[in-house]
Amino acid sequence: MTDPAFPHRRIAHLDMDMFFAGVELLRYPELRGQAVVVGGRSAQQPRQLPDGSYQFSRLREYNGRGVVTTSTYEARKLGVYSAMGLMKSAQLAPDAILLPANFESYRHYSRLFKAAVAEIVPQIENRGIDEIYIDLSTIEEDTHTLAMRLKQAVIQATGLSCSIGIAANKLLAKIASDLDKPDGLTIIDEQAFRERIWPLPAKKINGIGPKATAKLETLGIHSIADLAAANARQLQQHFGRSYTHWLMQVAQGHDERPVVTTSIPKSMSRETTFERDMHAVQDKRFLGTAFTALCERVAADLQQKGYVGHTVGIKIKYQDFRTATRDLTLPTPTNNAAAIRRAAGVCLTRLPLEQRFRLLGIKVSNLVHIDDIPAETPEQTSLFT
Repeated sequence: MTDPAFPHRRIAHLDMDMFFAGVELLRYPELRGQAVVVGGRSAQQPRQLPDGSYQFSRLREYNGRGVVTTSTYEARKLGVYSAMGLMKSAQLAPDAILLPANFESYRHYSRLFKAAVAEIVPQIENRGIDEIYIDLSTIEEDTHTLAMRLKQAVIQATGLSCSIGIAANKLLAKIASDLDKPDGLTIIDEQAFRERIWPLPAKKINGIGPKATAKLETLGIHSIADLAAANARQLQQHFGRSYTHWLMQVAQGHDERPVVTTSIPKSMSRETTFERDMHAVQDKRFLGTAFTALCERVAADLQQKGYVGHTVGIKIKYQDFRTATRDLTLPTPTNNAAAIRRAAGVCLTRLPLEQRFRLLGIKVSNLVHIDDIPAETPEQTSLFT
C-alpha cells in the first residue's frame, strides 16, 4: 500500500447524486436548475407538444396518496425530501415539476455506473440501485487520483455525477460520501476523523435510529464526539451490553466489516405468460410440457451459478389476475430438474385449478452454495395427471 493514511484498509463508498432525478434530467435537460419531484403515477407523464417541447405536470395538480421517490437539490431547498407525502410536498413547493418514476431506466443506469467502476476496481459490494462499497486496499495508486478516475468513469458511462467517501472502513466511508454532496470527494484520515466526523450528530451513524437518538439526547449525548467520551457503564444501563459495545466502537471510528463482493441470491425463478388462458384439464398436454421446461430452466440456472435450494414453489395467475402460490420445503436441497418438478407437482395439487390461468411460474428459494451442501437426486415423477 502506497498511501500512509490507510495502512491496513482503504474503503470507498460511492453514492450517486440524486440518482433518480438525475436520470430524469438526462431525458429532460430543460428542467436542470428547477425544483423537480419524482413520484406519483403515469398520469404525470410529460406530454409532448407539436413543436417538440414538453408540457409538465406541477406538484400542486397532484391528488392522491403517493410519496416522493426523490427530488432535485432545488426542491430539497424548499423542504421536499424522499418518502414525504406528495400532498404535503405540494404545500411546500406547489410549482415544482412532478415526474413519474421510471425504474426500468434507473436500473439501466445503475448497471452502467457499476460496470464502469468494476473496470477499474472489481472488488465491489452492491448496496442498492445507487450506491456501492469499493475495496481499494490492493490498488497501488494515490487515493485522490484513483477516486477522481472512478468519478470520471461514472460520468463518462452515465452522464451523472457521484460522491465518494474514502476511509479505513465502511462506516466512515459511508458518512464521508454524504459530507460534500453533490459531486463530492471526501477522504477521511485520522485528522479528518476528529475534525469532520466527531462534530456530526450521533444519528449520522447508520444503526443509531430515532429512538436511540432520543435516548442519547436525554443523556446529554448529541454528537459523535459526545458518544466517544460517554461513560460505558451509564450507556449500558440504558442500551444493554451488546449495543453499548457497538456504540463505543463506532464512536471511535472502528468497523471491521469486510467489503462483501459476493452474495447468495434469495431465490431463482422462471415464469411464462401464455398467449391465451389455459385450463388444467383441457390443455393438460401443453401445460405438462411448459411445466417441465420451466423446471428444467430453473435447474439450469441453479447449476450454472452453483446453488441448490431447500424450497420449491409454484405461482399461478388466474384469468381475473388473482395470484396464488404454494411452496414445499425439501429435506435435502436440490438443483435437479426432476426433483424440482416433483416438488412443484406436489404444490400444484394444493392449488385450485378449476378456473383458467394466464401465467405459470416455478421458484426455488432458501439457496445454499453447492460447495456447502451436496445435492440429492430424487426420482422423477409425472405431473398434470
